[in-house]
Amino acid sequence: MKRILVVEDEIHLAWLIAEVLGEEGYTAEVYSDGRSALACALSEPFELLIVDWMLPDIDGLKLIRRLRVAEVGVPVLMLTARGQTEDRVEGLDAGADDYLPKPFAFPELLARVRALTRRAPVELPDPVIRVGDVTLDPTRHVVRRGEERIALTAKEFALLATLFRRPGQVFTRSMLLDTVWGGTAEVYTNVVDLYISHLRKKLDHTGEPSRIRTVRGVGYAFKPRDES
Repeated sequence: MKRILVVEDEIHLAWLIAEVLGEEGYTAEVYSDGRSALACALSEPFELLIVDWMLPDIDGLKLIRRLRVAEVGVPVLMLTARGQTEDRVEGLDAGADDYLPKPFAFPELLARVRALTRRAPVELPDPVIRVGDVTLDPTRHVVRRGEERIALTAKEFALLATLFRRPGQVFTRSMLLDTVWGGTAEVYTNVVDLYISHLRKKLDHTGEPSRIRTVRGVGYAFKPRDES
């Protein structure tokens, strides 16, 4: 059964969309704020995201951009009352795959959902991601080093998943803050360093080089142990 993440702060509309999708055989998960939806989309696989532009914290545009920075290629259908041509262009340029102005008819919504989810199986990666001897399963929220299971908090998992999706790419602290924590003002930059330290303690064995490498003055990258 195909899973769809619905991100809409109009609660009645969100659950109506979920109900209509359920009647068509989809499994819909609903979030009313961008920050929670971003964390979910980073750590769990979906065949489609339906995202409202105007959200109370991280707006839909920022949510999509942060997913694309983290190399999450799930198709996105953007919903918004902003129907000007320049608005549609901005949404598509941010990484949305389709754009449906409000108000809309549910038959049209379902037609667009069918079109986007038909393409999804080709675009979605293997749900279990492997880098060296470490595997990450977004569906089950499981991380293993070899046969050993590593227990991670939700934020640790989202941070590792972000680094994991692009092995070797250097992520700045601001990119990680933006993607994992939603760039909230109350979160300080050193929280990234703190969580990287937690991940290293859980993933690395004493005396061996860390799989999470520090690029001095820039940020962090995940590399298999045997890479320099």
